[in-house]
Amino acid sequence: MSTTWKGIVGTVAPALATALGGPLAGVAVRAIAEKVLGKPEASEADVAAAVTGASPDLLLKLRQADQDFARAMADAGIKLEEIEAQDRASARAREIATKDWVPAALAITNALAFFTLLFLMLSHSIPETNKSAFDILLGMLAGSLTTVMTYYFGSSRGSREKDAILGRAVNR
Repeated sequence: MSTTWKGIVGTVAPALATALGGPLAGVAVRAIAEKVLGKPEASEADVAAAVTGASPDLLLKLRQADQDFARAMADAGIKLEEIEAQDRASARAREIATKDWVPAALAITNALAFFTLLFLMLSHSIPETNKSAFDILLGMLAGSLTTVMTYYFGSSRGSREKDAILGRAVNR
């Protein structure tokens, strides 16, 4: 269930989703609970249930909560991208220091599972009763593969920002 509701938050409210994955998770859940449910003391399970069955009006509230949260973080001098980058750097440093093979094994397994499932879906006819389960699994594996690639090769956020700056400069 948590993957589903956090996936929705990731799509509708990226700043809150970034916070959910780090040390500001409690603050993010409270912000969502306050804006969406009107109860800042609501539990994570309450928030998950509300977001999972969200109406368009509720998704609009979630988007507003995201904008308010991003503005509050900026006003407080908290840079979510830096927190995310520090988290990845910390994980990489731990992997190097402990010579831990588990992250690499998980990354390889994830990539193999994704491409195997993709091959099977393209080369075989999936029964209608199982199609949605295969689609969900493929989506989850694709999202995980994106995370793996970001962990090992960095994100393209800097590239997108550079492109936006160059685009503004050209339009002048």
